[in-house]
Amino acid sequence: MRHSALSLFRNGILSFISILFFTIFNLPLKAQLFTEAEAPYTLADTLRGSITPQRQWFDIKYYDLNIKVNPEQKTISGYNNIYFTPLQSGRVMQIDLFENMQVDSIVYRKQKLTYERKFNAVFINFPDAVTPTGKAQSIRFYYSGAPIVAKRPPWDGGFVWTKDEKNNPFIGVACQGTGASLWWPNKDHQSDEPDSMRLSCAVPNALQCVANGQNKGTTNEGDYTRYHWFVSYPINNYAVSVTIGNFARFTDVYVSGKDTLQLNYYVLAYNLEKAKKQFEQVKPMLACYEKFLGPYPFWRDGFALVETPYLGMEHQSGIAYGNNYKNGYNGMDYSRIGVDFDYIIIHEAGHEWWGNSLTTADIADMWVHEGFCTYTESLYIECLYGKEKALQYVNAKIPWVSNDGPIIGPYGVNREGSGDMYNKGMLILNTLRSVTDNDELWFAMIKDLQTEYKHRIVTQDTILQYFTQKTGKDLTAFFKQYLFYPNIPTLEYKIEKHKKGTQLAYRWKADVPGFDMPVKLLDENGAYQLLQPETGKWKTLNLKTGKNANVQFAQDLYYINVQKM
Repeated sequence: MRHSALSLFRNGILSFISILFFTIFNLPLKAQLFTEAEAPYTLADTLRGSITPQRQWFDIKYYDLNIKVNPEQKTISGYNNIYFTPLQSGRVMQIDLFENMQVDSIVYRKQKLTYERKFNAVFINFPDAVTPTGKAQSIRFYYSGAPIVAKRPPWDGGFVWTKDEKNNPFIGVACQGTGASLWWPNKDHQSDEPDSMRLSCAVPNALQCVANGQNKGTTNEGDYTRYHWFVSYPINNYAVSVTIGNFARFTDVYVSGKDTLQLNYYVLAYNLEKAKKQFEQVKPMLACYEKFLGPYPFWRDGFALVETPYLGMEHQSGIAYGNNYKNGYNGMDYSRIGVDFDYIIIHEAGHEWWGNSLTTADIADMWVHEGFCTYTESLYIECLYGKEKALQYVNAKIPWVSNDGPIIGPYGVNREGSGDMYNKGMLILNTLRSVTDNDELWFAMIKDLQTEYKHRIVTQDTILQYFTQKTGKDLTAFFKQYLFYPNIPTLEYKIEKHKKGTQLAYRWKADVPGFDMPVKLLDENGAYQLLQPETGKWKTLNLKTGKNANVQFAQDLYYINVQKM
């Protein structure tokens, strides 16, 4: 479990959740927490999204997941050895597994345990209270069933059972948001990750199973072959995955100083030559990301791209790739400025830093994963083509932002914020860079953020406090406006002519009182002049000549509206 900033997350909502949980736990299964007018969240949402008392008392240390996949029946079966350390005494443990999956048995110290199911949660009863001893304990959770099928992967979670062009089974799973417990039993909350994990997957002999981390060999099981994979780092549950198909593997190495990173590529055999050409983008990308973010964070486990029957997903050390070996977004110019690169490689690899290494405690803060990762695309552009091209890339995404809701979601109910978190998140970070107004400091902060919180859990408060401390600026109003409100701030201005000359009046219109973000004005000499507007209060600037009647603010540096009054 990654403990950094976890207390911030828990202290803010845990007392409320605990009281609420005990109040509603024995309500009928379809009872709601609040009326529809207050909030459309159910008991199922709370069980999935909060640190319930039955989750709070133990820390996950290690998963040993063993499964067998039957492509014809579209089923999986097996068990998960769940190793945990009690943090306090507990007698009932919540482990999550979707209600359509079968619990076959749960064993603790050779004794079968009783359990109760509510929605997608399994409440396991120990015969006596389990107390802290400083040592890990374990249960073995046997299960089986037909996991839900994804209708539109990777945007909705589930398995994908399909065939490749040679009529071979081609199988994958993506579960971000929906939950890893749709296909394997675990403590399905982002705030608690195992320190490491083993995944053993048996598939028919004609197929291979590719998972996360290091390939530790195979075992023959008659008509099936079992593939053993080991993850030597902490891993979030939704980043655990298996992909099954008729693969060809090729390798490369990325050299960093005196060290080398193993690159593994698993592709459908008939796509081998296309893959070798397309994946040439990987090493320049890794060099750029290392420059701005620090070394690849899962070095021991290697870097891998795995061809999948869906577009892509940031599975740790085994990134899902389904962009059909085309640049852009499946062949479309995603950049909108004519820059040619494979979006899935560049974006999903960025998640190895943002989301897989640095992980948020609650999915409500998923903008940290997606916003920072999308901003990292612009760092890739800046690395290869320069700052001006990167600014073009960032601002080309403005038409894609709808500002339809906050990009911070509600906490404790497994809900993300607005889908604007990708492009709006990038625009917010570009704005914060301009507010910092010191590129040397900015790039040091981005890299140090990765270094300080490598393989750790963060919250939105972590991010706010980090940038406030590093910049020496109070950024509370900045983050509150951009993250918790759908509207972006509007810079209102007017030009007033007086006997002694021309005057510019300006002020912020914002939802947050005290919003006072600085902004640059392009003066008549083509130089930037820094202004300090305030919310609701007109400030003035004397203009040297009337030529500034058409003033220009640096809107490429800030994500704002500008309105002439």
